[in-house]
Amino acid sequence: MMFYRWEGDELVLECHLQPGARQEGFAGVHGERLKIRIAAPPVDGKANDRLLAFLAGAFDVPRTQVRLLRGERSRQKRVAVTAPATLPVELGISRQEYCVAPSRSLD
Repeated sequence: MMFYRWEGDELVLECHLQPGARQEGFAGVHGERLKIRIAAPPVDGKANDRLLAFLAGAFDVPRTQVRLLRGERSRQKRVAVTAPATLPVELGISRQEYCVAPSRSLD
């Protein structure tokens, strides 16, 4: 399983959050999740807010296009990014191509 999947124009990320880090950024893969370091502490939703803002910047979208789907009180998060304008090269994410087979005539 990869740490991401496409659902239409939404990129869904399975993340492992490391709050309270000295430096923010992507830190590789942790199990089957993308590890992300965030400087904000895990208090009063600060780490979640910073995570969403960080991802908005990384994928070049407004903060309103990034949503926390699961994991509000956990390090294990599921996040959706709607119509990302940029895909960070270091993550190796590719856009899913949809192919429709040409219809065959039964004549």
